[in-house]
Amino acid sequence: MQKLNWDDFRVAHIVAKAGSLAKAAQVLQCNHTTVLRHINRLEEALNVKLFIRHQRGYKLTDAGYILSDTLPDIDAQFVALEDKLQSVQQDFSGKIRITTVTSYSSLLAPAMQAFRQQYPKVRIELLATDEVIPAQSGVVHVALRAGPKPQDPDLIVRHVVSLKMAYYASQSYVDALGLPESEAQMNEHQWLMPDKSKYHIPFIHQVIKRLSNESIVYSSNQFLDIQSAVISGMGIGPVSEIEANKHPDLIKLDSSTLFTTDYIGSLWYTYHKDLKENAKVKALCEFLIDHTRHLSV
Repeated sequence: MQKLNWDDFRVAHIVAKAGSLAKAAQVLQCNHTTVLRHINRLEEALNVKLFIRHQRGYKLTDAGYILSDTLPDIDAQFVALEDKLQSVQQDFSGKIRITTVTSYSSLLAPAMQAFRQQYPKVRIELLATDEVIPAQSGVVHVALRAGPKPQDPDLIVRHVVSLKMAYYASQSYVDALGLPESEAQMNEHQWLMPDKSKYHIPFIHQVIKRLSNESIVYSSNQFLDIQSAVISGMGIGPVSEIEANKHPDLIKLDSSTLFTTDYIGSLWYTYHKDLKENAKVKALCEFLIDHTRHLSV
């Protein structure tokens, strides 16, 4: 059997309703030769005669009647399928998979809660990782990336929030050891710093290059771990201003003392351009921007 072409079935259905090639051609807005080619190809592929040709038009054979009786149901199913597939773009149910950097994931909870309250049928799956997961992988729908604006041409990128970090120490640490007042005093203190994976950040690099290995008493690949250690009183380290504001006993270092400036990082909402009409993806973006605006520096 030759390969069947679904378009041939559609044409045959229209011929069956119209009763002639000429009338079918008018419906299809093509010439009758094109209609005839579809009919001949379908009959050859099925090895069945569907129409009896005569001067007054095309009459159905027994096989043609079966085709004519069955195709309306199939056509209706195709229309329903088309509507269903298109509605997925506007549907507020099912899962939405998000990836974000670990350090900022906790900041998103209020926005996620507000989003779920408005769209309770949507289930959120959050993957917190510092690895960049390609949008085209299909693993996640959207990503929240920290750092410079992503330049991938296949991504739609929205700025969510700018966040500031600075160096802090707890009041208990300051009471015991004080704070460095010059670059020369920096190695007299205990420092809590990110590991080498974060050395490319100017805010980190400017301090690291002035410290001896012995002065760095604790390191981690996660800023959240560093912040917790600073809060506990272990030493001096980078903390986001949002977190610092929750702990009034944290003392901010004068950045000019360390010949560095505070770090302002941006969080970007990104998704593949093929999802630009997806209602869940667009709505979540607006929720994140609205509910993190107050955090911006």
